[in-house]
Amino acid sequence: MATKNARHKRKKQNLMMRVTHFMKRLMLIWVFFSVMLVLLFRWLPLPTTSFMLQQRLSADTSCSSIRYQWTPWSQTSKQLAIAVIAAEDQKFATHWGLDFSALKSALQTRLKTGKIRGGSTISQQVAKNVFLWPAKNIFRKALEVYFTVLIELFWSKQRILEVYLNVAQFGECTFGVEQAAQQYYRINASELNGWQAARLAAVLPNPVIYRVDRPSNYVVKRSNWIRRQVKQLGGFNYLSQFVPKGK
Repeated sequence: MATKNARHKRKKQNLMMRVTHFMKRLMLIWVFFSVMLVLLFRWLPLPTTSFMLQQRLSADTSCSSIRYQWTPWSQTSKQLAIAVIAAEDQKFATHWGLDFSALKSALQTRLKTGKIRGGSTISQQVAKNVFLWPAKNIFRKALEVYFTVLIELFWSKQRILEVYLNVAQFGECTFGVEQAAQQYYRINASELNGWQAARLAAVLPNPVIYRVDRPSNYVVKRSNWIRRQVKQLGGFNYLSQFVPKGK
């Protein structure tokens, strides 16, 4: 009887060891491919993103086609670059992808009111939009932090901002600065002025509810606030913290 129990125990231990070994290998493979994917898009334009694909396939939207066109940094208005920083992430130049004070504030709001309030940096939004899905749970948030760390490790701040300007949603089925500039202002992305950039940045919290072409009082007020914040940040001088001169 004792021998039979011992054999059963050894079989159970061997099974656990095989399962543990398999899980470790699976984790290493996943880490390898996720790192390779992030490295690949350090240089290459993004043909699409996870969020765009979900929008196209979702039954809750009418986005059978997505308006999206990749535009390099050199052809993007720097007015919009500083406007989205003023609107979304004023510590962008100095943090390492995670704004812990904003995360703490968001967590406190969640504990007090039960509501989920934004605490994401631009880097986190890039990680979520490019690689993940928009669910709000601990597992998805952990993956967001993981990809944010990879992005901050392997991409420059300029590259992170370039990708963000290209993948951010500015209206229903409309992604990226080039399509937004053409759709709402009939100009190229490089031609956006300060007021136009502020209006585009103002709708980023929810570009389906808030409209660039039919701005609510909230959007108008937020646009004015963004313009004031841009001045307080020092305008284009802010970008010089991470953008080489002349670019």
